[in-house]
Amino acid sequence: MSVADLPESPELLASLPGFLTLVEEKGPARFAQVASDLRSSSGSWPDLLSYSWSSRGEPDAPEEFLALAFLQPYAELVRSRAGLQLDGYTHSLCPFCNRKSALGVLRPRGDGARRNLVCGFCMCEWEFRRIVCAGCGQEDQAKLPVYTAEQFSHIRVECCDACHAYIKSVDFAKDGLADPLADELASVPLDLWAQEHGYVKLRPNLLGM
Repeated sequence: MSVADLPESPELLASLPGFLTLVEEKGPARFAQVASDLRSSSGSWPDLLSYSWSSRGEPDAPEEFLALAFLQPYAELVRSRAGLQLDGYTHSLCPFCNRKSALGVLRPRGDGARRNLVCGFCMCEWEFRRIVCAGCGQEDQAKLPVYTAEQFSHIRVECCDACHAYIKSVDFAKDGLADPLADELASVPLDLWAQEHGYVKLRPNLLGM
């Protein structure tokens, strides 16, 4: 189960200028400048989009984050039509696009809660064991601290003292109306705290955090 190469789509390319204009007008200064530069270099668009679609590595340039943000709704649409069968799938990488998870969710199950991982690109969600690091597979609970803050009581910062990775998880048992992707983006102070304490996010979100 994996995402195919990005198909050539004139419609997709035709919608990119509007997206870049919106980022120029509403986005943070760093991304606004990158969007402006990209808008004037349309010849690079196909290669950038194709690379961002197929790359499994961590994005490390502003233009890659913009390309991923632009492609994300399309990736979600393609994944929703793929007919994935997730029964028995318990690996840490997304079963559709093979990327690392961007966040987790805890969903009530009986007297407890099950932990799911969520891909920040295609928004695939799949079950994953609670007491195990999604980065290195560490299973020693003593090395898997969890931190919370009163300001974001329904969001957990799940850390690993073996590989020093962290991921944020949204707890639906504490807020049944939570929006995982929006809440993950809105809780940037938790990212800053984790990074100040030496942890590295398993996969940055579409804002580069």
